[in-house]
Amino acid sequence: MSTLNFLHYFHPNPILFSFGPFTIFWYGFFMVSAMMLGIMLTLRLAKLYKIKEETIIDLSFWLIINAIIGARFYHIILQFSYYKSHLLEIPMIWKGGIAIHGAILFGFLTIVYFAKKNQLSFSKISALIVPSLALGQSIGRWGNYFNQELFGGPTNLPWGIPINSLYRPPQFANDTYFHPAFLYESIGNFIIFLILIFLNYLILKYKKIKLESLTFIYLFLYSLLRFCTEFIRIDQSPTFFGLRAPQWVSIFIILFSIYYFIRNNSKNRLEKKEALC
Repeated sequence: MSTLNFLHYFHPNPILFSFGPFTIFWYGFFMVSAMMLGIMLTLRLAKLYKIKEETIIDLSFWLIINAIIGARFYHIILQFSYYKSHLLEIPMIWKGGIAIHGAILFGFLTIVYFAKKNQLSFSKISALIVPSLALGQSIGRWGNYFNQELFGGPTNLPWGIPINSLYRPPQFANDTYFHPAFLYESIGNFIIFLILIFLNYLILKYKKIKLESLTFIYLFLYSLLRFCTEFIRIDQSPTFFGLRAPQWVSIFIILFSIYYFIRNNSKNRLEKKEALC
């Protein structure tokens, strides 16, 4: 049986295991795994670019905390109609409910502050982080699967996933199998991760690309992926002019990343031209 067929019949349980009063959730397991692997990868890249290990460890501590806060804050804003009646659930992050756009925003603000405080290059430090971010997103999406909180519309495709009736929107109460939106994003993010790692190889070996450009390449690729997968998702989200809120945020980030990528590379070509004169 293929993995996709397995997903078609497997019914996930959000609890990994319990011992006494303690419960370990799959969601938390994947989140911690993503963070640890992300830190290890960033440390490896930092070594290749001769950036101190202590710098990355110090940044990682604040980055993880602020990214989680931002991700939860952004999620609550998107789902405010629910949380205004369930205030006690706001801090229950172990049950799921974080939004990556909030993590990206708070994460990049953290890097801006950290870079300025330590007299480091923001664009270089952020470029070292984004491959780990893409890998972490790919891993973390499997936590959504076990929580049954990120799925698309009904489907008869063999890789459709069964969703417990408790988690189905009322209009889909009679449907059983749904698009695994989490899987589409997980695969997409892993491809982005591979692209960024390959670009790092090109930078280190041939120096044809500026390291600083990777930040904007990540922002463009992920936002394009997210814009597309939002057409599949059926979870609640504010809608404006026919597009969901994350799609509008993605459009803004796409335009922002294109602008700064062009500006960054134009500045680089100008500097080379002036150096030759």
